[in-house]
Amino acid sequence: MTSVDAETELLGHVLLPVANEEDALATAHALEPYGPDHVTALHVVEKGEGSPDKTPVEQSEDIAEETYAAVRTVFPDADDHTAYARDVVEAIFDAAEEVDATAVAYRSRGGNRLVQFLSGDYSLKLATEADRPVIALPRQDTADG
Repeated sequence: MTSVDAETELLGHVLLPVANEEDALATAHALEPYGPDHVTALHVVEKGEGSPDKTPVEQSEDIAEETYAAVRTVFPDADDHTAYARDVVEAIFDAAEEVDATAVAYRSRGGNRLVQFLSGDYSLKLATEADRPVIALPRQDTADG
């Protein structure tokens, strides 16, 4: 397989986990220059295990729809996938398998080391536990995005 073939296959169907409308737009714009063939936006509704959910399900589903609309401003033909899970990274892996994604592309949401530690450092888990390529997209840390 040549590097061109590998690149085409890698970007054949990209799963794009997004948290909210602003994150979705920034993440989609970060992926856009790489020209994926197909994109599926993923929003994970975090469910509490034996505790109240972070947000009511209806509100979470509204947030999901807003994220999908934002992704579609960049990738009009993008599919969407909503997962309900306690473990966000595991939900990403499960969704990638369900939609048969060739890669997972994400944009780190940043934060200091304490925030990363408390969140379980999703980036580290994505990079070290994935069964398919994971693409860390560059951050555009400017006022507009």
